[in-house]
Amino acid sequence: MDKTGKIIKQISNDYSVLIEHETVVCKARGKFRNMDISPIVGDTVSIDYGNRYIISIEKRNNELVRPRIANIDNAVIVTSVQIPEFSSNLLDKLLVIIEYNRINPIICFTKLDIVDATKKEEIKKYMNYYQKIGYAVYANTDEKIKDEFKGKITVFTGQSGAGKSTLLNWLDNSLSIRTDEVSIALGRGKHTTRHTELIDVCDGLIADTPGFSAVSFDGMTNADIRDNFIEFNEYRDLCAYKDCMHFDEPDCEIKRKVEEGIILSSRYDNYLKFIGKR
Repeated sequence: MDKTGKIIKQISNDYSVLIEHETVVCKARGKFRNMDISPIVGDTVSIDYGNRYIISIEKRNNELVRPRIANIDNAVIVTSVQIPEFSSNLLDKLLVIIEYNRINPIICFTKLDIVDATKKEEIKKYMNYYQKIGYAVYANTDEKIKDEFKGKITVFTGQSGAGKSTLLNWLDNSLSIRTDEVSIALGRGKHTTRHTELIDVCDGLIADTPGFSAVSFDGMTNADIRDNFIEFNEYRDLCAYKDCMHFDEPDCEIKRKVEEGIILSSRYDNYLKFIGKR
């Protein structure tokens, strides 16, 4: 008998598939070795229930390569403001990649309690800007963030040591996910999470995934990068050239908005770095 469910955990070649209220551990059929697709966490799959084999995979809405997960609704970018230091470059890179993959980004700033008043005011300017251009922005102790997860599949991304596991433990203290000290010398944490797993938290499924800081724009063109700086799209029709890349073209509305302080200069600087112009 065939049944349909969702892969919620993968360890080596064992896939835990949630079917209604039952979790079944399955193997993947050998046929997937000869196909361009293999099962990953988040996939909706059909299984041979009696023999405990995955026999087919439904079409994915989206997927990430690192962490390897499919059909994500939300991506929470856990962003440390200190130890490791705040990186607008990494935050903007993750936002572009997440937007490109048709996933809803949520920004969560952590460790605001350990910075001085001057640094906190600087970070609040960033928080206000990202919120103004349309992103959901939270501090890590804001109870309202819990509403974002209901009925959704959510992945956590961000620097190692930024506080992903700590945030998950705060959302649900029964998880008791192990956290490690951040290395002062390296400015990053140890990888405390060893596999990808969807966990039932806040009436949704949340992925606790290995922390990472190595992200790339694989498969994306410079135009893709441009188009996923969401505030640029509000003004791009006012540029003199239809396909303006907002670099050295004359009469560019994006450059004008940066000069006027309407577009955050760090966002524009990061954009130029991403397209290889700085």
